[in-house]
Amino acid sequence: MDHSQLSSQAWQRGVQPNRWDWLILPLIIALIILMAFGASQMATPYHIGTPLAISLEPSYLPYYLLRTTLRMLMALGLSLLFSFAFAVIAARYRMAEKVMVPALDILQSIPVLGFLSITVTGFIALFPGNLLGVECAAIFAIFTSQAWNMAFSLYQSMRTVPSELKEAARIFHLSTWQRFWRLELPFAMPGLLWNMMMSMSGGWFFVVASEAISVSNQNIKLPGIGSYIALAISQQNMNAIGWAILAMLIGILIYDQLLFRPLIAWANKFKFEQSSSEDEPQSWLLTLMRRTNAVQNFSHWAVAFLERGLLLFKKPYDGTSILARPKAINPKAERVGDAIIAALALFACWKIAVFVHAEVGWHEVGRVFWLGCLTMLRVSVLIVLASIVWVPIGVWVGLNPKYAARLQPVAQFMAAFPANLMFPIVVLGLVKFKLNPEIWLSPLMVFGTQWYILFNVIAGASSIPGELRYAADNLGLSRWLRWKRFLLPAIFPSFVTGAITASGGSWNASIVAEYVSWGDTTLTATGLGSYIAEMTATGDFPRIALGISVMCCFVMAFNRFVWRKLYAIAEEKMSY
Repeated sequence: MDHSQLSSQAWQRGVQPNRWDWLILPLIIALIILMAFGASQMATPYHIGTPLAISLEPSYLPYYLLRTTLRMLMALGLSLLFSFAFAVIAARYRMAEKVMVPALDILQSIPVLGFLSITVTGFIALFPGNLLGVECAAIFAIFTSQAWNMAFSLYQSMRTVPSELKEAARIFHLSTWQRFWRLELPFAMPGLLWNMMMSMSGGWFFVVASEAISVSNQNIKLPGIGSYIALAISQQNMNAIGWAILAMLIGILIYDQLLFRPLIAWANKFKFEQSSSEDEPQSWLLTLMRRTNAVQNFSHWAVAFLERGLLLFKKPYDGTSILARPKAINPKAERVGDAIIAALALFACWKIAVFVHAEVGWHEVGRVFWLGCLTMLRVSVLIVLASIVWVPIGVWVGLNPKYAARLQPVAQFMAAFPANLMFPIVVLGLVKFKLNPEIWLSPLMVFGTQWYILFNVIAGASSIPGELRYAADNLGLSRWLRWKRFLLPAIFPSFVTGAITASGGSWNASIVAEYVSWGDTTLTATGLGSYIAEMTATGDFPRIALGISVMCCFVMAFNRFVWRKLYAIAEEKMSY
């Protein structure tokens, strides 16, 4: 028997299903059927003004959970593509970085409602007479709550790739395309996956605003958990809110087990170390898939097909040079670019000044900036307190994969818990105990955003090479020295990424945290968030625009003078 016959028989044995294939087949078929059914429901005929009935009966919750989860997964896919494009361009081209990073600061500070008010009409116009336009608007709104932290995480990881790995990529003459897929993305994978989990949870946090849409004086509530929660809050139905929380928990457990747990276990092979860890993340689904024949064979074929794509943009090599050096930056081109950016900034400032003078007046601007200072004080204090609490916990979880596997769904559920579900407890507690809203409404600002710090610190701690941990143990470092010289520097780049996104998210969350309503009771805290919420309620567009613009200015200034400085320290002194 020749070699080709042996290879053919081996291939046939690999394709033939075994008992593990038959065990996983019903799960694959069920997922395909559910996704196909959910997608078909998104493209049904619909005309603006036609009411979409939402029922608070618990029996509808599985259907609503499917619709919401499908929207969030689609938004997550779009966020991943956006993160790839943003991180690659911003990390490699200095001129683009000067524009794109501040632009991302602005985008993450714009409320989800701001994106909806701008885009929903355009999406509906793209698909007239079809529900798909409204669905696209909701998916885009969820995308705006997911994409920014993923983009920041990938960007930060690409900027802190170890120098010896970059040198190896140049020695092997990897093209830009190959370097991204072979080096930069694998190095960034652990942190990116934890931020993907945070993004899914962030989508839950804003899902109420994303699924309850107002356009052309019409309120459209898409079938989903968000619309269910919005209706339950408007009717003050605590039983329905309890059922919604249970449905969220079940949904998070399902996609944690079927998606994120296998990805975390699979991505452990990208950890930057020379020796394997004693405790590695485990996934029953990944273990099951590795025991199959047909599924494994299909996955190998798919990987081989994708790897052939890496040769499409191969760098030409004439065999004469050993090491390809990166191109030097042209100072003249950089100065021209800086001049263009400065001119655009001056033009924007002039247009803003004309708008302010004509619409709101300079006295109102001064008042809004003072409100922004109050909100900035709240955000700063809350981020510091959240860091003190969650950095030690995140390091402990990241260094103990067994505990990380158990706490992973708990952390996702807490991060996904919408702040407006806390409104009944907060309002009743503040009224009963006569507490000051200026102080006790503030924790709502960081309730949904503190998890950015936790998830990024876990990602940073879990990616610490085992060799460094063994070295710290062998040196017998005291607890203080261990934190000062080893743990804090190791997780510092990841912490900065989490703190940036947590800070930006807290500014966004101030709109719902400083202006809280439950039934006939409304509590407000003096600040920029309550100002935007009040102007939105009264429909004062010029002052809404002013509030959002001032919020963008504060976020950009804070990022420029605080977080960017810390980013520079992380890149220069605290990367492997």
